[in-house]
Amino acid sequence: MLIPRLAAIGGSLAVVATIAMVGLLDLTVGSLRRTISEYALGDYRPVFDVAVVLLAVGSLAILGVLAHKGLTRWWSGGSIALALWSAGLFLVVAFPKTNWAMGTNELSGSIHRFGSMLAFVSLPIAVILLARPWVRDHVWGKHARWTMASGLLSVVAFMPILYAIVTGMVSDVRWWRVFPLGYIERILLIAEVGAVLVVGLWAVAASRVAPWRVGETSRITSAPRTTSSTTRARS
Repeated sequence: MLIPRLAAIGGSLAVVATIAMVGLLDLTVGSLRRTISEYALGDYRPVFDVAVVLLAVGSLAILGVLAHKGLTRWWSGGSIALALWSAGLFLVVAFPKTNWAMGTNELSGSIHRFGSMLAFVSLPIAVILLARPWVRDHVWGKHARWTMASGLLSVVAFMPILYAIVTGMVSDVRWWRVFPLGYIERILLIAEVGAVLVVGLWAVAASRVAPWRVGETSRITSAPRTTSSTTRARS
């Protein structure tokens, strides 16, 4: 159980490190009205890139522990959505947003926006789907309910951006001018990164328990009939 425990703790610490690094940039060099991605256009790009990569890798490590312990399947909707969250983050790093001050790079900027949207949309779906089968479980119900609540909070945090996009489609106002995008983006990021951390704490708790107690048989198509209700296959 040592490797899953190290992966769960390491993944959670990576998420915490992301929060600390972006928060430090905001406190020392940034303006909250500007988007977080703008850090990638200046001298602080290495800090931004490392922070986002840590978040993506940490999320995958947490997913690996949940799947290994039988709390989800690798090909479940929750697992795929969490993997898409990480994929979107990698795209954000690999393709910086358009730097209008240095000339346009519309292809990179378009891929960057796609990666951001992929990540922001996938994470709430992932968290809700991961939590749903376990909400009433007597062992993991508390963790699942906290996870579900964090996923729903992420959905609420995404609503202003969705409203801005719809407003931009039906009016002459650019969607990123409907609200101060930097503030809205940070609220959303806090909600979604917080949700990943909640899932990480669940993975840490699961890593301390013997596999048969957390549902190792969920990775087997036909679980034995003697398997208890708390260790049966969960999708």
